Amino acid sequence: MDPAAPLSTPPAAGPGLAGDPDFVRHTFVVIDFEGLTPAGRPPVPTEVAALALKTRDGEVVESWRFQSLIRPPTDVPVTDFDVRQTGITAAMLADAPGPEHVMADLDAHLTMPPYRLIAHGAGTEATLIAHQGAHCPALAAVPLLDTVRLARSIYPELSSHGLDALGGSPRSVDTGCYAASSTPSMVCCS
Repeated sequence: MDPAAPLSTPPAAGPGLAGDPDFVRHTFVVIDFEGLTPAGRPPVPTEVAALALKTRDGEVVESWRFQSLIRPPTDVPVTDFDVRQTGITAAMLADAPGPEHVMADLDAHLTMPPYRLIAHGAGTEATLIAHQGAHCPALAAVPLLDTVRLARSIYPELSSHGLDALGGSPRSVDTGCYAASSTPSMVCCS
């Protein structure tokens, strides 16, 4: 595909979506994790960022946001590769709370169901949430929408469906976070 070629236009939501009571009653939580992938073990979270969006009077508005670094277990090192990927260093994580506290704090925000989670490449988020489910039972029970799968459906002509390929027009929202902060903004705010 020619990188200069315009993307096909996705179908318009139309007035029906904003007027759909089932859609309007949901809060959509865009979530992104950064993590470590130790050999032979499940991924370990090092940061989570979440942005909750709700439809009010036909407009999408922010309900709340959450961000925290997460201290990994002492036997899981932060490698040079990890630092290059995320910008998050071992020193930054040294005094961060453990996942049991962070995930419980995030879970405490989920007080007004129903929710739908949105993530780009949601397999990682689903795995991390599942492994932390004891600390975030409400979050672990929320259905998850993968925007990569959605993008493949809307933009089949693209050779890549990563945020770089899709991010030509999204509006950035400063969440004050580290690596994970850009994904909730890029996925939701256009």
